[in-house]
Amino acid sequence: MAADSLKAQAQSRELKVGHFIVEFATPGIGYMLKNAGCDFVLFDTEHSGFGFETIKSVLRYFEAARLPAIVRVPSKEYHHIARAADMGAEGIMLPMVNDAAEARHILNCMKYTPMGQRGVALGVAHDLYQGGAVMDKLSGANTRTTFFAQIETRAGVENADAIAALDGVDCLWVGHFDLSASLGIPGQFEHKDFLDAIDAVTRACRRHGKATGRLVPDVATGAAYHAKGFDFICYSGDVWAYQAAVKAGVDGIRKACGGGA
Repeated sequence: MAADSLKAQAQSRELKVGHFIVEFATPGIGYMLKNAGCDFVLFDTEHSGFGFETIKSVLRYFEAARLPAIVRVPSKEYHHIARAADMGAEGIMLPMVNDAAEARHILNCMKYTPMGQRGVALGVAHDLYQGGAVMDKLSGANTRTTFFAQIETRAGVENADAIAALDGVDCLWVGHFDLSASLGIPGQFEHKDFLDAIDAVTRACRRHGKATGRLVPDVATGAAYHAKGFDFICYSGDVWAYQAAVKAGVDGIRKACGGGA
């Protein structure tokens, strides 16, 4: 298992394997994934419909299981970024980061002074409702909060080096479907243009000592991308893993029973 701290994970090139949650925000989900061997969880609010009340609750489930959580927020708006951080998101992922200026804006929303302009809220969820010296609390929050910039547009790839060069950017995370669509080759993940884009992102991360991640649908893809230099590998998502497991069992029983109902 990787380190408990998400920041420590991002600073290591050791393999980290996690899972994507888009549907099941059940109280036991943190322990289920931790006991399955996950190093982290990626909790989606871009496509899931989860709101901030759910984020606030589910982050407590992950904390109880000592499972570091990345929350993907739906936009680059201040109120999405800062509120997720206030709710206790250790990692924050932003979709479609196109250039260094956008990355700086995100950091400004995520980080307290002197690193940014996030509105100060202390003694709440993100710092476990604890008191303490103000500057120590601000510094601790800035250190803890980890930024995952999604590279999923042509512009993001073209500016990957400048984004990775920024202090405060911890990981470039490839959004493979949107990236392929932006390149004009939706779903063609073996196309030369897509593979060239992947190479550009991994080169940028290596040059600047940053982590690289993506969601993968299966073991073979995970192994292949780890070989390319990706160290955050997010295996499938709750909906698809659950469907596949149930389908395998249902189909297996039907086959064993001669196809009868």
